[in-house]
Amino acid sequence: MRRLRSILLTLVIDMVLVLLAWAGAFWLRFNLEVPPEFRALAIESAPLCVLAYAAGLAAARVYRHVWSYTGLPELRQLTLGVALGALLCTAMVLMLRLPAFPRSVMLLHPLIALLLLGAVRIAARTLAERRMSFRADGRPLVIVGSLADASDALRALKGSHQWQPVAIVSPVASEVGRAIQDIRVMGPVGSLAEVCAATGAQTALVASPPGSSERHEALLASSGVALLTMPRPDEWLKTESAGPRRIELEDLLGRAAVQLDVAGLSELFSGRTVLVTGAGGSIGAELCRQIARFGVARLVCVDVSEFAIYQLEQELREAHPQMQGVYYTANVRELERLRAIVQAQAPAVVFHAAAYKHVPLMEELNEIEAVQTNVLGTLNMARVAGECGAKRFVLVSTDKAVNPTNVMGASKRLAEQVVQGVAALHPQTQYVSVRFGNVLGSSGSVVPLFTRQIARGGPVTVTHPQIVRYFMTIPEASQLVLQAGLMGESGQIFVLDMGEPVKIVELARMLIRLSGRTEQEIPITFTGLRPGEKLFEELLASDETSVPTPHPKLRVAKTSGPLPEIDAVLRWVAQAGPAPSAADLRAWLRSLVPEYTAPR
Repeated sequence: MRRLRSILLTLVIDMVLVLLAWAGAFWLRFNLEVPPEFRALAIESAPLCVLAYAAGLAAARVYRHVWSYTGLPELRQLTLGVALGALLCTAMVLMLRLPAFPRSVMLLHPLIALLLLGAVRIAARTLAERRMSFRADGRPLVIVGSLADASDALRALKGSHQWQPVAIVSPVASEVGRAIQDIRVMGPVGSLAEVCAATGAQTALVASPPGSSERHEALLASSGVALLTMPRPDEWLKTESAGPRRIELEDLLGRAAVQLDVAGLSELFSGRTVLVTGAGGSIGAELCRQIARFGVARLVCVDVSEFAIYQLEQELREAHPQMQGVYYTANVRELERLRAIVQAQAPAVVFHAAAYKHVPLMEELNEIEAVQTNVLGTLNMARVAGECGAKRFVLVSTDKAVNPTNVMGASKRLAEQVVQGVAALHPQTQYVSVRFGNVLGSSGSVVPLFTRQIARGGPVTVTHPQIVRYFMTIPEASQLVLQAGLMGESGQIFVLDMGEPVKIVELARMLIRLSGRTEQEIPITFTGLRPGEKLFEELLASDETSVPTPHPKLRVAKTSGPLPEIDAVLRWVAQAGPAPSAADLRAWLRSLVPEYTAPR
């Protein structure tokens, strides 16, 4: 009812303006003095004008608009409505053959009508923007980005009484000196500190997209300046206040959003049971979050950690109350326990993310643990997935499996091989593996370590000044794992596009600056490479090639060499016992993974 009243009020206002334009057209036609006989003609034909323009504006759907949000699209629709009304009015006048009707009125009227109708809408938009304008007592804020990026940021900040934009620094040299919404571009991004000092701003909003060079440059130029950014799309939905937040490492290293085959994934998961091992870990938990979005009927979460699986249960129950979640504490080394779970739940898709992944810890004293979990655990899960007739099995692997120099990497390469071996035994199940590099913020990664060291006042410890790693965010890695699981053919190993490698020392410097400190306050020290650690990681071994897939961020690795005998692997692990000699274990790994080069 309220909407109907609003439409009727708008229609009445428009028709009053149309009548004023009709009178104005006659007035201008006769040089500001309308003869009596034409005055009567104008009054006689006015109802035809109102009827024609009401029909034309309604046909152009002008009355769906909200005046306070009028923009170019709305003005284009208004122009169409006026044009339709003018044509209809002209046709009616000609059909009725009104005597001596001045035809120039039919040209003048639509121009005046468009001017009046447009003016009242622009006035409403201006008043609305004035009510939402920035308060003069807001905190001064400098915008970092091109004029296009700054325009989007200013639009998002409208109505915020906390901030008062005072200047823009742009990466586009030709934009320096120009202005948008009376806010001038005062220099390039490199002059951020100087512009902040000149305007009294202590905060800058980086409007450039995640992963852009401007973000990194702004960080380097932000001495003494706090950096903010606008929330990511997923954060707009999660937070009540969608205002600027502090910039994070993911915003500096982030890349374009992953293109997901939403229809294909929905078909794969919707109404089905999906099982995730290692569900309490960083990647496993994110896989569960992503899978839950696709309407899975039942999500079976398995993890050896009671606390991790409890936390995941609480999160998923709150975020997806309609989803049936099943939560197990179980060890992937125990074949019969996995078999019991799978027989009870009958999953259609299995994601195996359970693994030991810390290189130095698995390199000394715990080598057999890496084999028991990464190899035997993977073999157990792959076998029971095939036995229950699962449609797909996806192994989460690592770039450290390529030309491995450590036990952890060799165990993951052997895990890939046993998955390929099991694939030959269960042709009804599609088995694929997915390799990727380091994930920002995952448990055991350098980012949480550096953050703790910075909080303690330093120093930040980096093993080598030239060490580099590939990085991606947890959501990006998880989404690509899902996409690879959808696309893969049995036995394939997928390699993710990890972008450009990042020097770990540069990562440390970025984190120090993001904390608001300097390298003089938080020093960086180099401790030397740890056992089994390489200066750089590879995603493809030297004897491998890769072929592209329809997805731009996924390639398929072509591997060579014989696959290990499953029974022989099981026999060796059983005979090795809980504490085989490190030399024997490495020699066994090298016999199955020839590219493995163990340290002397």
